[in-house]
Amino acid sequence: MDLFSDNQIINLLPYDGTVFYYGTVIPQAEANHYFNQLYNTIEWRNDESIIFGKHFITSRKVAWYGTEEYSYSYSNTTKKALPWTKELITLKALAEQTTKASYNSCLLNLYHNGSEGMSWHSDGEKMLQKDGSIASFTFGAERKFAFKHKQTKDTTSIVLQNGSLLEMKNNTQTNWLHRLPPARLIKRPRINLTFRTIVA
Repeated sequence: MDLFSDNQIINLLPYDGTVFYYGTVIPQAEANHYFNQLYNTIEWRNDESIIFGKHFITSRKVAWYGTEEYSYSYSNTTKKALPWTKELITLKALAEQTTKASYNSCLLNLYHNGSEGMSWHSDGEKMLQKDGSIASFTFGAERKFAFKHKQTKDTTSIVLQNGSLLEMKNNTQTNWLHRLPPARLIKRPRINLTFRTIVA
């Protein structure tokens, strides 16, 4: 059976976007290995944002890697991409093989426990390929991931498993918000990789 055939993948969104969940594309032991490598070798930094002139520093940590020194700006802050690590090159290739898209950058998030999350937002920055694919790996703790339509307010959600891959593409970012809601009972950390395409 071809796990990644069109017949096996169902769009999680009912309309106005495309989100495919490929499930656990990496076996658990290997996923745990990637978690440890990423946790210990990525140049993690506390995320920063400037909102209404106020400077905020989050507990969640982030990192930005890419094929070139791409600048990535959001929340009124800018990051310069670091060169790929060995693990990121391997995971990028797996994402490209699975989604049939290509990526030149990756934004990584480290959530230390379930009290850390991400509020409603869409990845619509101008430097990103419009309607392009964003491939999201999960390593570590399983967490709920939710979507909300910008106009109708309809919602849907899924639990992202260790070693799993989710893809957002087409007009998803235009029409839907997404978030990682807090889950205070979860004590384990989660690492999330989002492979993206920056356009000049």
